[in-house]
Amino acid sequence: MPIDSLPSAAATAFAPPLAPQRVAQINGVPLHLPGESLQPEALRQRACTELLRQAAQAEGLLDAADAASSDGVISAAATTAIDALLESQLALPEPSEAACRRHFDANARSWRTGEKVHMRHILFALMPGMDVVALRNRAETCLLDVRCHDGKVSGKVSEKVSGRAADDFARSAREFSNCPSGAEGGDLGWLSSGDIAPELARELFGQPQIGVLPRLVHSRFGLHVVEVIARKAGIDHTFEEVRGAAAMSLRRQTFVTALRQYLRLLAGQANVIGVDLDAAETPLVQ
Repeated sequence: MPIDSLPSAAATAFAPPLAPQRVAQINGVPLHLPGESLQPEALRQRACTELLRQAAQAEGLLDAADAASSDGVISAAATTAIDALLESQLALPEPSEAACRRHFDANARSWRTGEKVHMRHILFALMPGMDVVALRNRAETCLLDVRCHDGKVSGKVSEKVSGRAADDFARSAREFSNCPSGAEGGDLGWLSSGDIAPELARELFGQPQIGVLPRLVHSRFGLHVVEVIARKAGIDHTFEEVRGAAAMSLRRQTFVTALRQYLRLLAGQANVIGVDLDAAETPLVQ
């Protein structure tokens, strides 16, 4: 399954590499070269892929001579074998009409299309070995500072104060943000929900707020001070219009749950060194 990402100006600066680490292994098979530094997510992805590659060999779906790769790229034969392995090992029932309707009702705002948000942010990136408490304190101080100068009071905007708030937010973004957008005052422009990480999308879309959000927003990249500059309302759809999308969403949830359980089973039977597979919220398998 693909990894959710943040395809924005910020994406390239959010994940600094780790310091050199010992060679991680699955059943004695190295996942990277000695001295190579990998992000935890990338390392877990390689580990999950290698677990599945070895399982495919054990099931006779892949030639035992198929060689492991130290760069995370597996052979075409291994990819085909893993697909066959998952098809045989994962029980994926077809979602019922009632289940699809419940899923639709529980996630009504997610079926809205065309909604856009114009936002700015100040990113306090979480890096390996960083003092998390100190990072939060810096982010909260910044949030308090820009909110004190936010010109939106009782739904009305004072042009004089709003202009000052804009300057303060932009100044803080240029000074503190670990995102390349900081050079532009933190402005990421108009975004759809698919343009940003799910953690940010949940906080921003389907909401009425305009202005600096009253709390820090957590994402896989760190802590964000966020300002919503403007919103464009989307279009709501009926269940009948998006029944196929609801069913596909349920199938994906079922697949992710089953794959996670299967990977935990494989990991429990394997000799895993140097990688924390329990830390992954979802199976990071391409």
